[in-house]
Amino acid sequence: MNIRHLVCSLTLNGIALAGLIAVATPAFSASVADPDLLKVIAHGKDLFQHNTFQGNGRVCETGHVNDGESAGHLPNGKPIPSLANAAAVFPRFNKRHGKVVTLNDQIQNCIGGALEGQAPDQGSDDLTALVTYVTSLSQGKTIDMGGKPQ
Repeated sequence: MNIRHLVCSLTLNGIALAGLIAVATPAFSASVADPDLLKVIAHGKDLFQHNTFQGNGRVCETGHVNDGESAGHLPNGKPIPSLANAAAVFPRFNKRHGKVVTLNDQIQNCIGGALEGQAPDQGSDDLTALVTYVTSLSQGKTIDMGGKPQ
């Protein structure tokens, strides 16, 4: 969540009052104005928080805590970075798989691995929504393909 400060003014009994209001907003809403895109981001966030993908009962947020914005852990306790810059560091070369892995691939791998679930198909609305949500977390981050996740 970002904290946005809004300046507001009002007139009360002929006296002009001004103030500063702090408003908590999701990181993506500050710079994404397209309502249709916001709907897809919200759908992806809902999947991230609630969908087990017919797996072991875990959801994405089980490991990627605080909606993916904070470092988390794998089921075995191994620490994992946040997703705050995931879209900025993909695609990346995965030595274990011996190939370039896209953000779409990584999300499918996480669902199939840690969640032991059925990952949405490439091109599906659900995978697009998840990728769009995770990408929204990287809003404003510098592109660093192959860089380190934060």
